[in-house]
Amino acid sequence: MRTILASALIALCLLSPAGATSQAWLAPIPQAQRVGEGVFKRLGWSVYTARLWAPGGVYTPGKPFALSLTYEFDIARSRIVDASIDQMARLGAPIAERPQWRAALEAVLRDVSKGQSLAGVYVPGQGATFYLDETPTGRMDEELAQYFFGIWLDPRTSEPALRVALLGKTP
Repeated sequence: MRTILASALIALCLLSPAGATSQAWLAPIPQAQRVGEGVFKRLGWSVYTARLWAPGGVYTPGKPFALSLTYEFDIARSRIVDASIDQMARLGAPIAERPQWRAALEAVLRDVSKGQSLAGVYVPGQGATFYLDETPTGRMDEELAQYFFGIWLDPRTSEPALRVALLGKTP
């Protein structure tokens, strides 16, 4: 009886999003492998674990990549959108001239619960497609995608240690 129960629990874990090893959203990236990962913390609390994926595990600007964020607690979409807008503005994004970007972010980002992942897959010339776990949530255009992913990948990011970890480099 214990063996059957243990097998059932293992099967459930393997089928659940948290235990899933298949990320269908990586399909547009040829030979996708993890480049690096890091934890974003605020006031000592882990907010999310970020992972960068690219062809052959090597990030090259101008080539396809994916960025996934797995959250450590529940966060409302409005907080994620506001933080994204603030960080993009800090990097020089023309937020005031592109008021439609807030609506675009609200369309692709979602409320998240502990353990859920938001992922964005960037394909040059096509912009980015977003997912909540394995469910597509929408697309954003090329210009917005570049500023959005710059939050983590731009050398001027507010979180340089996280950028270094995502790029698989040592500080």
